[in-house]
Amino acid sequence: MSGDGWIRQVSPYIGQEEADAVRRVVESGWITEGPESAAFVEELKEYVGARYAVLAPNGTLALALGLLALGIGSGDEVLVPDTTFVGSASAVLLTGARPVFVDVEPTTFQIDLADAERRTTSATRAVMPVHLYGTACDMAAVSAFADRKGIQVIEDAAQGMGVRFGDQHVGTFGDVGCFSFFADKTITTGEGGFVTCRDEKTYERLRLLRNQGRMNSGTFIHPSVGFNLRITDMQAALGRVQLRKLSTIVERKQELHAAYRKALSGIHGVRILGAAEGANLVPFRCVILVDDAAALMKHLTSCQIEPRSFFYPLHLQPAFASLRDPDGSDRDFANAVAGYERGICLPIHNSLTFDDVSRIAGVIRDHQELSQGA
Repeated sequence: MSGDGWIRQVSPYIGQEEADAVRRVVESGWITEGPESAAFVEELKEYVGARYAVLAPNGTLALALGLLALGIGSGDEVLVPDTTFVGSASAVLLTGARPVFVDVEPTTFQIDLADAERRTTSATRAVMPVHLYGTACDMAAVSAFADRKGIQVIEDAAQGMGVRFGDQHVGTFGDVGCFSFFADKTITTGEGGFVTCRDEKTYERLRLLRNQGRMNSGTFIHPSVGFNLRITDMQAALGRVQLRKLSTIVERKQELHAAYRKALSGIHGVRILGAAEGANLVPFRCVILVDDAAALMKHLTSCQIEPRSFFYPLHLQPAFASLRDPDGSDRDFANAVAGYERGICLPIHNSLTFDDVSRIAGVIRDHQELSQGA
């Protein structure tokens, strides 16, 4: 809880150790991408089990970089779940390709492969499973689908640090996998991203694309067209400290989620999202479903608790109006729409206390009982 009495939605778990690490980089005089960044990449690769990887400025650009490295571009289509952050789709548009929105399944709101099947065309080049809200897509099914269709897999693991499907870390199943280190993620560098891949040729393309079309800095001969998609050693130094804290962060998040489950049990009309089958849960938020999410969020806010809604369905986003099928309807994305109308994200971060969880649950219980009485 913050000093003003509010229970905030986001509170990064950073302190003096991170500040000291950044200060050391500043004092060294080497603040751009350098030794700290190289060390961060190696530590991240070891943690997730990736063979090759590069850093990126943020999660959206990590996805765009990954797509470009796979050769995705103008005239191509990428299957994207309708329930996800807007950056999943805008990254596709950055490459010149077209995102094709796919409904989600109603249990954990991961991509619905049956719906993906009917939206696949001759232009489909990739599928983008999004590991949503701290659990994993069924990557065995996604991989089988992609193999059958002859398309590539780009995993959006922006919320997936610490998440596994079976005994394998998310972001390492697909042709590329992309992570985010934004301030609300399990570990943060403020802004930042990470792209993994399985083969050396893709890795070489990633390196060229992110570093102005050259393998190494310090030369003015550029064999290929590329961009500046690097980060700084200040960010990497912060991230290395965060990575050392990851097990502590994950354990605390899981304890808080268990406390939510206990405190919210027995409340009429409240369903809590958990781990998908075959996956663990590193809760990005505590996600609940109720009949009238808008009314409950309004009540939570009036009690100085910051809620967040589910992601607004991509097919309804004003920014993507030109992508809509004029003959389509919301019924084509029934689960994504239902998730937005019924879903609420409750705070779950390391600054949250068990008393905060009890307070939030009490407010929800009072509202639900009053709603029943009405």
